[in-house]
Amino acid sequence: MKQHPFNRLIRFGQQFLPGLLLLVAVQTYGQGTLPPQTSAAKPVVTTTTTVGLDSMIFDFNRDIAVQLIPFEDIYQMALKYSSVVKFEGGIASAQQAAYQLSKLQILQNMSGFANYSTGNQAILSTGSAINDHLGQISNGYRAGVNIGISLHDLFGRPQQIRLARANYESALERQRTSQIGLKKELFNLYQDLQLSQRILQIRLRDEQVALTAFRIAEVELQKGKITPEAHAFNSSRYANTQSSVEESKSEFTKNIYALELLVGVPIYQLKRN
Repeated sequence: MKQHPFNRLIRFGQQFLPGLLLLVAVQTYGQGTLPPQTSAAKPVVTTTTTVGLDSMIFDFNRDIAVQLIPFEDIYQMALKYSSVVKFEGGIASAQQAAYQLSKLQILQNMSGFANYSTGNQAILSTGSAINDHLGQISNGYRAGVNIGISLHDLFGRPQQIRLARANYESALERQRTSQIGLKKELFNLYQDLQLSQRILQIRLRDEQVALTAFRIAEVELQKGKITPEAHAFNSSRYANTQSSVEESKSEFTKNIYALELLVGVPIYQLKRN
């Protein structure tokens, strides 16, 4: 008996349709298990090894002690231009002047005079209008000194002199104390400046390592060797190292300007030629 073509088409569908549906299901399941590979956004890569300060450049890779003049020269310059030391020096000079003045105040009780007189003094001396040579004794030049000494000058003046001397000596000691304090503060700042540079150099190297790890992780992510979570960890670590580098740069720059303010001269005058 000859089969109708429509019946043969139905029988063909019954034989091959289950296999076709199974193949489609497997393909759909396989596509769902593979995560989509998307390239993560690249952070801005900036690596700086120098920082600009006004018209000069400090190299992070060179020791700052080599780029600046010796410490003793910086200290001598600070003694000359520091406002604190100049203020204490002015007070010491004022106390010295007061001490010298206290020793000379005794002279205010002394005075000198000089005059000249001429004419006929006979009427005053003899009561007559005749010429009297003895009556002319008051004629001519006269000069002298008036001296008056009070009890205060005898007993109080020495105490005032000792007081002025003590104030002057204390002003000198305070000036020396300010110089010692300046040297201590300058030395601490000088050490902080070197320390901030060394920390900055360490963090710059750490930034380079983090950048290399980030780029490798980015390539491996595109190849499907690592998960996005692992790549995010490397990206976060690189961002943290960048933040640390910027903080170190800021600390280094602040120490540079603090040195300029403490010494009292522009920073370029402290640079070694």
